[in-house]
Amino acid sequence: MIKNIALGAFLLASGFFFAQNTAMSGAEAKAFVTKVSSETKEIKTLQSDFTQTKKMDFLDKSIVTHGKMSLQTPNMLSWRYTKPYQYSIVFKNNKIFINDQGKKSSVDAKSKTFEKINKLIVGSSNGTMFNDPEFTVTYFKSGNYNIARFIPKTSQLLKYIKQIELYFPKNQSTVSQVNMTEASGDTTNIVFKNTKINASIPTSEFSL
Repeated sequence: MIKNIALGAFLLASGFFFAQNTAMSGAEAKAFVTKVSSETKEIKTLQSDFTQTKKMDFLDKSIVTHGKMSLQTPNMLSWRYTKPYQYSIVFKNNKIFINDQGKKSSVDAKSKTFEKINKLIVGSSNGTMFNDPEFTVTYFKSGNYNIARFIPKTSQLLKYIKQIELYFPKNQSTVSQVNMTEASGDTTNIVFKNTKINASIPTSEFSL
């Protein structure tokens, strides 16, 4: 359950867009990375509602959940699932804190796959994810979106993740959608809406 939530949370999977993706030229990719990296340096907090859709081979219907994501730089991230069940996961101080409908637990995340995923999500708010040495990054454009595709380099991450795609609307520098394909072929898609940048976040949002 922890793995599915953690991977699903940040990660978020392909196959939901039918428009043809076109590879960016070297100049386009450089301009895109420079723009996002520059504009997101000013982000201290990020809050957004999200809808997560997970498709698994052995299920006829996709699993759809709703919740709220809160991020505070440099390293605090909270995912609170509210419908159809209540489940919270907080990444803080190299630990994962979980509240599964009242049952609380924690996991040491240091030097583990969860830490890498956490860094990628946090990095998506400040542009540093483009420099993550554990991923090969390629850039595409499709309709109204710029897309950064991350392919894991390490065997540890490849056990769980095949690829991650971050979608950036062409008029903004924050992620509006993250798609993930797991090694098993299962996919997770998360769409963000009602995003707030640099609004105050209560300390309780990162406590369970």
